[in-house]
Amino acid sequence: MRWTGPFEVVNATGRAPLVIACDHASNAVPPEIGNLGVSDADMQRHIAWDIGAAAISRHLAKAFDAPAILCGTSRLVIDCNRQLRDPTLIPMTSDGTTIPANEGLSPEQRAQRISAYFDTYHQACRQILDARCAEGRRPLFLAVHSMTDRMRGKFRPWEIALSSNENRRATDPALAALRRTESIVVGDNEPYDMNVDEDYSTPEHALSRGLDYLQVEFRQDVVATPEGQRRFAELFIPAVTAAIAACHCS
Repeated sequence: MRWTGPFEVVNATGRAPLVIACDHASNAVPPEIGNLGVSDADMQRHIAWDIGAAAISRHLAKAFDAPAILCGTSRLVIDCNRQLRDPTLIPMTSDGTTIPANEGLSPEQRAQRISAYFDTYHQACRQILDARCAEGRRPLFLAVHSMTDRMRGKFRPWEIALSSNENRRATDPALAALRRTESIVVGDNEPYDMNVDEDYSTPEHALSRGLDYLQVEFRQDVVATPEGQRRFAELFIPAVTAAIAACHCS
């Protein structure tokens, strides 16, 4: 994937009570970074991006008339859903793959990556949310991710999974809506819960503002194709609709 900038905003003027963020939308590496020392095959794997997540975000933005902010930089350059103090912010290894270009970075080089890619993307998220909150609106914040179907040799059965902390005002009605579709396997804080010491986007953009949120993982093998992306975006629409209604988002 060609790098076109640190973020892309889809449907910026969308008026739905919903703001979508996709932290791992791209596997692109900025040209000034050059070659990470990672094979082309590894750059197509889950370690470099959330496969299918960008397309699902686009589908949902269109379905709801909502803005979506898509990160433009591979998570192997910098992971935009990690706290700045997290050691995996700029990973040295990922699922058994070494990232040579990330070894031995100086403090100045780390600061440059944070400023150029991490801060720029998150500022785009803040601007959209700030504008809505300034109007007195309270949108639902939706963080879209995808996960590999296997980790450390263990199969993950969940096709759609929601991650949450103690605020489950949006999560519970969304789960109830998803579970009415018997053909899909739904996870509740499986395989991930929300770890506010590790995750960045939802704590920063929703919890800090008192906004309700959904944080979702789609299993990558079922959303790897355009057909799968469309199907699972459509399956997820009732969950988002239920969450917006339950939380009285505006």
